[in-house]
Amino acid sequence: MVTEMTDPDWEPVMKKAAAIITNKGGRTCHAAIVARELGVPAIVGCDNATEILKTSEEITVSCAEGETGIVYRGRIAFTKKEHRISDLPEINTPVMMNIGSPDIAFRYAHYPAKGVGLAREEFIINNYIKIHPLALLGHEYLGDAGLTTLIRETISGYESEEQYFIEKLSYGIAKIAAAYYPNKVIVRFSDFKTNEYYNMPGGKYFEPAEENPMIGWRGASRYYSDVYKAAFGMECKAIKSVRENMGLDNVIVMIPFCRTVDELSLVYKTMEEFGLKRGQNKLEVYLMAEVPSNVILAEQFAEQIDGFSIGSNDLTQLILGLDRDSSLVANLYNERNDAVKIMISSLIRSAKKMNVKVGICGQGPSDYPDFAQFLVEEGIDSISVTPDSFMKTVNAIKEIEDKLAVKVMG
Repeated sequence: MVTEMTDPDWEPVMKKAAAIITNKGGRTCHAAIVARELGVPAIVGCDNATEILKTSEEITVSCAEGETGIVYRGRIAFTKKEHRISDLPEINTPVMMNIGSPDIAFRYAHYPAKGVGLAREEFIINNYIKIHPLALLGHEYLGDAGLTTLIRETISGYESEEQYFIEKLSYGIAKIAAAYYPNKVIVRFSDFKTNEYYNMPGGKYFEPAEENPMIGWRGASRYYSDVYKAAFGMECKAIKSVRENMGLDNVIVMIPFCRTVDELSLVYKTMEEFGLKRGQNKLEVYLMAEVPSNVILAEQFAEQIDGFSIGSNDLTQLILGLDRDSSLVANLYNERNDAVKIMISSLIRSAKKMNVKVGICGQGPSDYPDFAQFLVEEGIDSISVTPDSFMKTVNAIKEIEDKLAVKVMG
């Protein structure tokens, strides 16, 4: 599959692709993240791939040469190297899995992961529900006959639009939670940006046009908004159903892109309106630490949560002041930058001081063994990686822990 750039609408096609090439994007863009979780080779930020490559042309895509992917003309022979999961070493630092699609949850459930460090709701919403949440609830007032017909056909067999959303979302979450039960599964509330929601059926009626959606109306700021609250309520009801009706109480919820402590309180208030309360039925709530304020005010946030999960993808772009989806500044995007490492180190220390868990679910430790070493040395509680990086990361951490043990003994 060769295209300019991908977004969530492309995911059904991406599942069928043998490889993915895009003109735009960086190491943590949508195409790169989804391809890793699907186990599909991907090369992003090629600038002119759509001009050079022709439809039906045979090529070989290789991501085995390091950070730079290579496209060969023609079909090139290759060899496979198999690894036995049973040969993986025992390590002290728990390694978890990032799972986007419920369809792949059981495929990797036999890996010795200590649970799921990041399950993304928005992938389920896009692939299972396929309609903008607010359009489901309000399509009859929009005067769009085509949209109403689509929604009525889509929800056929369900009592209501709300029931359709809740059951579809709860089924997707439950599939992931069941695959890893009784280990913890951290489910992140929806974190689509406005441009991504806009592209869903009915989205154009509810989403504003933002100059920079990456730092716009996303994450926590949507949940308590009078405009979006009803849609967030359906997410809360789905989580409640998974935990209480299906008995999958290993599900933890995570709040993304929460900019202030006051905003966190507003999210909690909204959750309670829809039947979710931190501590009730042992419900834990994590905060995705991806905004600099989460680090600077870590101790204040820690008073109201059960754990942090460092979202190093967004945290890095906000600390360094760059767009992680831009191939023009991709060379500057680096989680190993001293500024990023100082912030992460500060967060880990604050979490330890406040006695709350702290893990990481960004791409850095999957790609860079020295970054994983830094995290282990800092005392991080867990590292969550994509399935394709799991074995590599476990082996890298084993080497790191052995070196640290020798230092202590010395």
